[in-house]
Amino acid sequence: MKTILSLIVSLNLTIVSCQTNTTNEKQEAIINSKPIEVPVQNGLAKAYFASGCFWCVEAIYESVNGVNEVINGYSGGHTEHPTYQLSNTGRTGHAEAIEVLYDPNIVSFSTLLDVYFGSQDITQVNGQGPDNGSQYRSIIFYQNENQKEKITNKKKQLAKKLNVTIAAEVYPFLKFWKGEDYHQDFERLHPNNPYVRNISIPRLKKFQRKYKHLLK
Repeated sequence: MKTILSLIVSLNLTIVSCQTNTTNEKQEAIINSKPIEVPVQNGLAKAYFASGCFWCVEAIYESVNGVNEVINGYSGGHTEHPTYQLSNTGRTGHAEAIEVLYDPNIVSFSTLLDVYFGSQDITQVNGQGPDNGSQYRSIIFYQNENQKEKITNKKKQLAKKLNVTIAAEVYPFLKFWKGEDYHQDFERLHPNNPYVRNISIPRLKKFQRKYKHLLK
């Protein structure tokens, strides 16, 4: 019986190991992919970020002057058509992300990076605040080499200035999957939600106190 149990355990561990290796290979392929550049339409450019719960990040960017709209969704993973439930398993490779539609004549990509780094705990790995897991990890998505250079330089400068290791990953942008309708404008529509009241709104107010000059 012990022999049989040992074989079952060994088989299960082998299966898990194979699945993990396959997932890692898929993620590695994504990181090494050529980025897709999204064209400016109707005077609006698009940028993509992941920084913990997208309810929080959406509200932060929507408070910035020059930002027209923010959409919640998923990006950075290897699975097709991710959902909130699937993303929460941590096995899709996707992180909760936002799509920022902005007027580049009013706010630059470089400034959006300042908003990104200034609105989170830049040292927290795989999460923000009470939210933990790869689906909450920090990722900055670049669409071309110019953006990648700006991201890399800001990370280096900030790490040197603060003498810390910055957790944000840098990925080529490939695709953004729009999230479910009920996630859009969540903080604005549900101000009395316990999470929004205790986590999202304090995070927003903390950012707004530090960056008054960037607000609408």
